[in-house]
Amino acid sequence: MPTPVLERLILRSSRLVAEVLPQVGGGLARLDWLRGEERVPLLRGLPDGFLGMPLPGQLACFPLLPWSNRMSPTGFAFEGVQYVPAPNREGEPCPIHGDAWQQHWRIAAHHETSLTLSLDRWDAKPFAYTAELRYILADDALVVELSVRNAGSKALPFGLGLHPWMPDPQGAQLTAGANSVWMAGPDKLPLARQDIPPHWRFDNPSSLPQDGVDNVFEGWHGDARIAWPGRGVALEVQADMDYFILYVPPGRDVFCFEPVDHPINAHNLPGQPGLSVLAPGGTLRRRCVFKGESL
Repeated sequence: MPTPVLERLILRSSRLVAEVLPQVGGGLARLDWLRGEERVPLLRGLPDGFLGMPLPGQLACFPLLPWSNRMSPTGFAFEGVQYVPAPNREGEPCPIHGDAWQQHWRIAAHHETSLTLSLDRWDAKPFAYTAELRYILADDALVVELSVRNAGSKALPFGLGLHPWMPDPQGAQLTAGANSVWMAGPDKLPLARQDIPPHWRFDNPSSLPQDGVDNVFEGWHGDARIAWPGRGVALEVQADMDYFILYVPPGRDVFCFEPVDHPINAHNLPGQPGLSVLAPGGTLRRRCVFKGESL
């Protein structure tokens, strides 16, 4: 069979260039800051000469729905029914990130500075849904708007988020205040919420912990800043979400700062924190802004 042609859709403003791949989860292949003729990556970019069809985990960013991060392999209970989503990543026993990141999104509208994608998952189980993903460039900012509609016959708890990958963890300075952090067990699922240890506090610009972190922080106020003084750029992140996941894998040249509206495995935490129960036809919307800056 012939190799599918990878469709790359370009958005451009006076300060930014974004590249979107509808076939690969509707994800971003790149987000670059324009400094004269130079393009400086604000998010980890897929190389221009990349051949074949990339995996979502190789992109700059991809959407998380109808939930974020890991869920217990046993699923979750809601209104007396046990729902068990199937594992969806090789080598990972937990279902992870929902399934929109593994789908081919449709192009609903494409202009020079905006793009609207749509996705129908009418037959998906246990979450049947439709979704819309909008990218809008406005001078120095990329606005990402994500929505999901319950297309099933029963109410269920939904959640949304984004999974951006950032470059140069050694040179990054992160500012992102939060109230607490969820500590995890060997299965990477939360065990207990606690005060944030000093070396994980980012109320003021701080270097990333190089010994590794993969935890969800609670009580975020929706504003964060990542500065790379050595590269002369910074990225502000503004989201209408109360949590972020910080993933800094030791020895890697990337890290993740993920705005999400619920903690990891929220479906199995007391009160299902952050999740939104959508009745059939109900819709959940979230918005995130990535704003570039020269230093």
